[in-house]
Amino acid sequence: MLKRWSLPIMLVYVIALTYGSLGNVSGVPKLGFSFDDKIYHFLAYAILTLILFNFITTTTVKHKMALSASIAVIYGIIIEVLQSTLTDFRTPDYYDVVANTLGVVFAIVLLRFSYKLKLK
Repeated sequence: MLKRWSLPIMLVYVIALTYGSLGNVSGVPKLGFSFDDKIYHFLAYAILTLILFNFITTTTVKHKMALSASIAVIYGIIIEVLQSTLTDFRTPDYYDVVANTLGVVFAIVLLRFSYKLKLK
């Protein structure tokens, strides 16, 4: 059943992530660290990668994990560029791209680990 909803879930998540990345998010709760936003980036892009992978598994595309990771990383870079061109209140940050990419890598490690568990 989750496969049936994979496209709508992906679209809603991408729209919400885009809004959160380009909108004014001053009301986001603070975690108490100086790098709160990096934690949010890490989690958001790990979830994005898992959602993309879930959708891509419904297709006949090969290299599903690599494609999911590539799309998530490229999307994150595009969002950072758009922050500098479309908004006055958001600024691009290379460390955001690093946090996004680390979230993607974490999600891929989780996926690979879960596949190894299923194979045993």
